[in-house]
Amino acid sequence: MRPRVLTVAGSDSGGGAGIQADLKTMLALGVHGMSVLTAVTAQNSVGVQGAWELPAEAVRAQYRSVVDDIGVQAVKTGMLASAELVDTVAALIAGTDAPAVVDPVGVSKHGDPLLAASALDSVRTRLLPVATVATPNLDEVAQLTGVRVESEEQLKEAAAAVLAYGPRWVLIKGGHLPGDAVDLLTDGTEEHWLRAPRHDNRHTHGTGCTLASAIASHLARGRSVPEAVTAAKRFVTGAIAAGFPLGAGIGPVDHAWSLTRRAT
Repeated sequence: MRPRVLTVAGSDSGGGAGIQADLKTMLALGVHGMSVLTAVTAQNSVGVQGAWELPAEAVRAQYRSVVDDIGVQAVKTGMLASAELVDTVAALIAGTDAPAVVDPVGVSKHGDPLLAASALDSVRTRLLPVATVATPNLDEVAQLTGVRVESEEQLKEAAAAVLAYGPRWVLIKGGHLPGDAVDLLTDGTEEHWLRAPRHDNRHTHGTGCTLASAIASHLARGRSVPEAVTAAKRFVTGAIAAGFPLGAGIGPVDHAWSLTRRAT
């Protein structure tokens, strides 16, 4: 049976991030993607115009419907919006025998808030402790830990601060730093520094969702965490290089880049 991956996240009506990006990534990487919708956003290339979270009961019912019948080899979380949804999803993941990739989404690419400030403590105390891999960017690190990273040398400090909340591994994404795109993956003992050339392309909407979904997809295929993250980094680097304009603002990364290259 094909590996199955469940994304628990919000919808991006523009199709570049969220549930839509997750499912496109899973398709490109050869796993069967399934979804639990946590929120609906009115969103396009210039920003988020509105967001409406679903009731916790609806999120729980979607999750149980999929997991109890179809089963999962990995779970990925994205936009969870509120403390109630964070607590609900954390409890569901804790009872699921599968690796979990937690992308602690706080704001959109355009700076629009996607997580209530009141939910931060639930992310720290409920969600991060059940994560196999947490994938915060530098803004999310600052939001969760207070550590502000301004240089590559500070990535270790950021990783230690996030690991203190209990995830088995953390991937600190250093894409906002100047120079090459440098990320640090660590479990507190092993360190893996992942570097990729920075592409001169502003169309990067959906990068974080795509990376987390790619990690979950490779974990579902049986790879170790370092192997899964390394492969996911390659995939998202290619997707960024192939990102394309859409609308009047920031376009999406191209989730089909590897399929297109294969076809030609």
